[in-house]
Amino acid sequence: MTVYLNGRYVPYSQALIPVEDRAFLFADGIYEVVRCYGGRPFHLDRHYERLCRSARALELPLPLDEAAFAGIVAELLERNNLQEATVYLQVTRGAAPRRHQIPQGLEPNVVAIARPVQSPSEEEVRRGVSVITVPDTRWGLCWIKTVGLLPNVLARRQAEKEGAFDAVFVRDGLVTEATSSNVFCVIDGVVYTHPLANILPGITRAVVLEILAELGIPCREEAVPLEWFREADEIFLTGTVLEVMGVARVDGRTVGEGRSGPLTLRVWEAFRRRCAS
Repeated sequence: MTVYLNGRYVPYSQALIPVEDRAFLFADGIYEVVRCYGGRPFHLDRHYERLCRSARALELPLPLDEAAFAGIVAELLERNNLQEATVYLQVTRGAAPRRHQIPQGLEPNVVAIARPVQSPSEEEVRRGVSVITVPDTRWGLCWIKTVGLLPNVLARRQAEKEGAFDAVFVRDGLVTEATSSNVFCVIDGVVYTHPLANILPGITRAVVLEILAELGIPCREEAVPLEWFREADEIFLTGTVLEVMGVARVDGRTVGEGRSGPLTLRVWEAFRRRCAS
């Protein structure tokens, strides 16, 4: 496997980062995951815009422009002979002796890796998944896509221990998002999703909002209480790798008919058409 590291393409075993890199010590870094269909990145421009927003929020110098970002993605796909893939790109502040103060003049470290991936099958989408709800214990800047994901990891681990696919965060009694995806629910024909207030501005989320508008399905970017969420007619998750996935159970309770609902499937079908276009 060939990976990208600071301007070079090297074998995976030779992609070495200093032990005092600040991402390793302080989670002082940002990242993006780009889905590629048939060798073509999906909305690469939106991913780069989000990477820039994260970098500005952390005052982290971004050592690549959009053309360089696109070039790295294309080169990794070609060198690894991949068509259906994700490309993970991470930018760290750089390496320095461990101190909380941010040193001046650091050189950011940039690493990117491409891996094969397959979309969820139609059977999996129609069957849906189960989720649990957990308290949202994350920090107050969840809209920044940083590598500091331990609360997400622990919540996902809790879901696995309870036999569920994922965990959905609840903050002050309101549903926010899942560990690596955004959350939508359908109540009386209206789709609800948490507004962009301290949640991750998902690329797939944005595309789904466009699809809902095109289909003429009413949608409100409005936080939903947990009680409403548990009684919703349909629930679905959206994410770069997950795409659009229905939820069949929440905290052991059946959602709708216990599988992906008709509105969820309409959105999924429209999303898949976009991916193929």
